Order: sequence, then structure tokens, then C-alpha cells
Amino acid sequence: MKCFAIAAALVALVPLSAWADAPNVGEKAPDFKLQGSDGKEYALADFAGKKMVVVAWFPKAFTPGCTAECKDMKASSAALHGFDVAYFTASVDEPQKNADFAKSLDLDFPILSDPSKRTAEAYGVVHPARAVAERWTFYIGSDGKVKAVDKMINTKQAGQDIAKKLEELGVPKK
Repeated sequence: MKCFAIAAALVALVPLSAWADAPNVGEKAPDFKLQGSDGKEYALADFAGKKMVVVAWFPKAFTPGCTAECKDMKASSAALHGFDVAYFTASVDEPQKNADFAKSLDLDFPILSDPSKRTAEAYGVVHPARAVAERWTFYIGSDGKVKAVDKMINTKQAGQDIAKKLEELGVPKK
């Protein structure tokens, strides 16, 4: 009971403006520039006017759910690569941890790292009640606006579900 009271008091001290709600469909997506597990930097602005971007946030590298999610995305790579889209997973882990995680799974897509949590906060996936990212996937159009947000991720079919959503959204195929 004491822990709950302390946590509630700490949350009450943080002004509501200190963290963002997740951007809604139709709203401009927060820009980002984050390091990928492949050592490259990726910015949302790099894809403006060119292609849709999918960012699948996950809580923590090397955990069972995140491993299942990334494995299914890799297993679904033929379907995902068939769309004209840039896709990433992302977490608040340090870049080296995500690089090690990606290497351990032999991933064919980058994991973005946001250890400062600034981007994660802008997307609403990190907040006072949650120090690691929520498992949410954002679909961002080439116009920079959020086209869809999935907050109910099935880790064992995450890649398949992303491919289905891309089809529903009418994303062009290569």
C-alpha cells in the first residue's frame, strides 16, 4: 500500500503536459531521428513524400514477447518487403543492446533506439506509469500524418498483422 501511495504521489507531481498522448489518426506524427541497430540514423523526414513508415514500439530487447514479435516480423519479411514502406521496431534500449538483439535474431530490418525517451514520450508510448515503451505500432503516411495506430499487438503474428494493415491502408506494392 505504501508503494502505491508513493507512486501516486510521484505521478501527481508530474504536470500533465510533461508527457504526450499518442498522436491520433489524421494528426501529424512527431518527427524523430534515431539510431538504428544497423548503425545508421533514421529520421521520419527522410521518408516525407516518398513512402509510408511503420514504427512498431516494443518494451525491451531480449524479452520473450519482443523476441516473438521481431521473429514474426522477420518471418513475414517477404510480405512486408513487397510493400513500398520503411518499417522498424523501436525501443528505449541503448543502441548497442538493440544492435546485439537484432544480430542475435539475424533481423533484416533495423531496430531504432531512443534511450533519451524523447521520441517515445512524443508518441505517448512512455509515460510516468510506464518506463519502457508500450507495444504499439504506428503507420505514418508519406504526408507525415498518422494513418493508423495498433495498440493490440499479437507478438506471434505481428509481421503478418502489419502486412494485413498495409493492405487495408492501400499501401502501394513495389
